[in-house]
Amino acid sequence: MTTDRIDDTDRSFLFVLGSSRPEGNTEILARAAAEQLPAGIPQRWVDLAKHPLPDFQDGRHEDGTWPVSEQEEELRRLTLEATDIVIASPLYWYAVSANTKRYLDYWSGWLGVPGLDFKKRMSGRTLWGVTVMAEEEEDTADGMIASLNNTAAYLRMRFGGVLLGNGSRPGQVRGDERALTRAKTFFEREAPLARFPSEEETGER
Repeated sequence: MTTDRIDDTDRSFLFVLGSSRPEGNTEILARAAAEQLPAGIPQRWVDLAKHPLPDFQDGRHEDGTWPVSEQEEELRRLTLEATDIVIASPLYWYAVSANTKRYLDYWSGWLGVPGLDFKKRMSGRTLWGVTVMAEEEEDTADGMIASLNNTAAYLRMRFGGVLLGNGSRPGQVRGDERALTRAKTFFEREAPLARFPSEEETGER
């Protein structure tokens, strides 16, 4: 298992946009945070609404193979090339958007691809989240945060937490000074190895 921190010169970010609205509040906040990254760190941006994945079909325990679309192959490549993966999804019904959930469902399929070693290769990388929600109470996003944390824990990834913002109407997050201030240093924060809640209680891992 890889546990060493990756030097900044070797980092590369993949921003996965999960909103159904172009240039929405979550994307605005994600880009505000991304602007603070050093110029030499590569950034790739994928808009799942513009490049949708087919519905995920789980064939891990069945004979035969599922056809791999060009979009899936490209997303898989970009995911494995990135040291830092940023899930930028609005809070829809207290969880990630449907587009985002479908992307993460594909991770389940990639776990079973012969020779890919997806879980091993994801170990030690960092998962981040960005979300903007209509509610002002930040604990409303606890379910989404737990989902991303547990995803990172299963893959032995680091988890940098979720950058939270408030807004509903287009562009409203630009008025959330607290979120914009957090965005300035969000990717500078420590990203520890993710743990399941049970591991936090027992100190195991």
